[in-house]
Amino acid sequence: MRFFKGKGIFHPEDLDSVIAACRQNNTQAQRALVKLFYGYVKSISLRYSSDDQVAEEILNDSFLKAFNNLHKYDENQPFKAWLRTIAVNTAIDYYRKSIKQPVYQDYDQVQVADISEDIISHMAAEEILAMVRQLTPAYRMVFTLYVIDGYSHREIAEILGIREGTSKSNLQDARRKLQSMIFKANPNLYAAYELKTLRTNED
Repeated sequence: MRFFKGKGIFHPEDLDSVIAACRQNNTQAQRALVKLFYGYVKSISLRYSSDDQVAEEILNDSFLKAFNNLHKYDENQPFKAWLRTIAVNTAIDYYRKSIKQPVYQDYDQVQVADISEDIISHMAAEEILAMVRQLTPAYRMVFTLYVIDGYSHREIAEILGIREGTSKSNLQDARRKLQSMIFKANPNLYAAYELKTLRTNED
């Protein structure tokens, strides 16, 4: 089925036609684009925030920025990657506005190990996300940028206006905090595997 409203004929499952119609300010096409990528952008906004309301604001602003900048989108590049960059940058903007200075948490002195893939495989994605969202803003931001979205420490330092060493330190502390939470939530799983020394040197 094709839709027509004011400007632009499009098929809701044909991304190229949806984007073309969105560029002509077709409101139905905009709704179709949101429907196609709502879950994807929501997952990004959730992992960068501890508050559901803030996550929703990041989500909405990300789509708004995408619509306002569609004229800059290079069709030779994957749209999903382009949208992901917008969503991550929007989350970073919210972080910059909300954080006055890095806040550090004390983490329990427990035996700490590398987060084993075997242990992670037994955990639901929602459980892992919930733990990441419990981190302080500074720790969560560095952890998510580095571990999930693949930024280097140099890039993170430039983005957040911190030293590269601070990025590395925050990542290490974030991992220790997460490992403490995982240890508490899954003591039986940890007992099944040999504990390893936490990697202290990051690329």
